[in-house]
Amino acid sequence: MAKGKIVTTNKKAYHDYFVDETYEAGIALFGTEVKSIRQGSVNLKDSYCRVENGEMFVYGMHVSPYEKGNIFNKDPYRDRKLLMHKKEILKLFGLVTQKGYTLVPLSLYFSGKNLKMEIGLCRGKKLYDKRDVEAAKQANREIEREFRSRNRYDD
Repeated sequence: MAKGKIVTTNKKAYHDYFVDETYEAGIALFGTEVKSIRQGSVNLKDSYCRVENGEMFVYGMHVSPYEKGNIFNKDPYRDRKLLMHKKEILKLFGLVTQKGYTLVPLSLYFSGKNLKMEIGLCRGKKLYDKRDVEAAKQANREIEREFRSRNRYDD
């Protein structure tokens, strides 16, 4: 996927889930919400996606009210409709209901003038999986640190 300017990413999703596949979806917003998102006033931390009546929605996404929006501002936590092809939505609905997957927003970015959301088809991590990932990161840091210190003395 050719991403434009990334507005925000959901780092907690990569910590709590294994991301098996990613999908791109448009998002239906009002003008003041887009202006607020352009300023970076959005949070995906505890958000998730769900399919209802053949349409996909994102829940828990916080878009701060636009400071100059006065009466046109919407509820910061309102449910927002995601725009995808019907076949993709039905495929994701089937996977989520049968195999125990969940749909999690991973990032929000501009593709040209359009705002897009990257959605991950995810499986939950157990506590020991999180520990394994953290141990591997720590080991890689140690190796990199040792490698850098050896290169300094070789010169």
